[in-house]
Amino acid sequence: MIKIYILFFICLLFPSDKLSFNEQIGMGRHNAITNAIDLVSPTVVGINVTQVKKQSFDPFFNPFFDPFFDSFFKEKQRTYKIKNLGSGVIVSSDGYIVTNSHVVEDASEIIVSSVNGETYEAIIVGLDALTDIALIKIESIDDFPYAYLGNSDNLIVGEWVVALGNPLGLFDISNQPTATIGIVSGMGLDFGQKESGKVYQNMLQTDASINSGNSGGPLINVLGDVIGINTFIMTNSNYHEGSIGIGFAIPINTVQSIVSELKKYGKIERDFITGLHVQKVDRNMQKILKIENKTGLIITDIDKDSSGEKAGLLIGDVILTVNKSTIGSASDVIRVINEGLHKVGDFITLGILRKEQTLHIQLELMGNKKNGIFY
Repeated sequence: MIKIYILFFICLLFPSDKLSFNEQIGMGRHNAITNAIDLVSPTVVGINVTQVKKQSFDPFFNPFFDPFFDSFFKEKQRTYKIKNLGSGVIVSSDGYIVTNSHVVEDASEIIVSSVNGETYEAIIVGLDALTDIALIKIESIDDFPYAYLGNSDNLIVGEWVVALGNPLGLFDISNQPTATIGIVSGMGLDFGQKESGKVYQNMLQTDASINSGNSGGPLINVLGDVIGINTFIMTNSNYHEGSIGIGFAIPINTVQSIVSELKKYGKIERDFITGLHVQKVDRNMQKILKIENKTGLIITDIDKDSSGEKAGLLIGDVILTVNKSTIGSASDVIRVINEGLHKVGDFITLGILRKEQTLHIQLELMGNKKNGIFY
C-alpha cells in the first residue's frame, strides 16, 4: 500500500511523465514469476494421442464367442483404441519435443497443439519406458521457439517454481498452457521400480498443482529455466486424478542424458544377457552351504563365451548380492539392475560365495535380443 501512495505522489509531482498512474501500477504487477511464464509459455505444447492397446481374453468367457466358428480354443487378444492427452516442451528450433513416454507409447497418432493455434502431426524419435522419457518431433518451414534447459543439480528447497502444461485438455480451449505456482518441496526422492515397470529415481517434489494432462510438461524456475519434466502425482486415494499438492518431476539433468541418446539412437539399449543359468537357494541348500541366514541364487550353468564366463564365474557359485543389494530371486536381480538405470555395456558388481569365501566380481551386461539377465 505504501508503494501505491509513493507512485501516486510521483505522478502528482511529475504530471508530464509519459506513464500514467495506472500504467505505473500495472508495471508493478510484473515480477520474476510472470516474466518466466511469458518466456517459456510459447515453447509448451498440448499433446493429444490415439493409443492402440491390446487386451487378452479367454473365448470361453466371451458371451459373443461361438466355438463352432473357431477351431482353436486358446487365449485371444482384443485390440482397441483409447484417447490420451499430455504436455510437452519444445527443446530445439527444429521441433524436437520432450515429454513422458507414458503419454505417447503405443501411439497410432500424435497431434501437437502450439500456442499460435497451429496443430502438427508428430513422430516418435525415441522413448525410454524405464525412465518414462520420450522425444518426439514436429515439422515446419519456420523455426520453433524453444525452452532453455537449466541445471537440476543446482536447486534449493523452497525456491519458487511453475508447472506449465495441458491439464484436462485446457490447452486446446485457450491455446496457451495453464500455469500453477509452488516451490521445490523436496529433492532426490527414490521410488524404485513401480508396478508399471517404470523407475523413478532422484525425483523432484513440488506443491505446484499438477493434474491429468500435465504429464510431460515443464517445471521451470523464476529464471525461465526448465528444471524438470512433470510426471506423476500422489492423490491419497485409489484414483489417479486430483492434485493434493504432492507432485513429482524428473530432473532435467536426467532428462538431458536420456534425450541425447534417444536423438542419436532412437532408444536406450537395455536388452542384455549374461549367459548365467541360476536356481533359487532353498532351505536344504542353505544348510549344505552353511548360509542358513542368507538368500541367494546358485549358478547351475554358464553359456560359453558369455559375459558370465568372461567374468570368471563358476558353476556352483552363489550370488548373494547385486550392487550391494541382497537378492533372493532372479526378479530381484532385474529390479536392482533396473533401479540402477543400467544399460548394455554397463557393469554390475556381484557378491559371490565360493567355497566359503566371499568374492566381488564385475559382470558386464552384454547386448542380446532376449530381455533379461537370466534365461
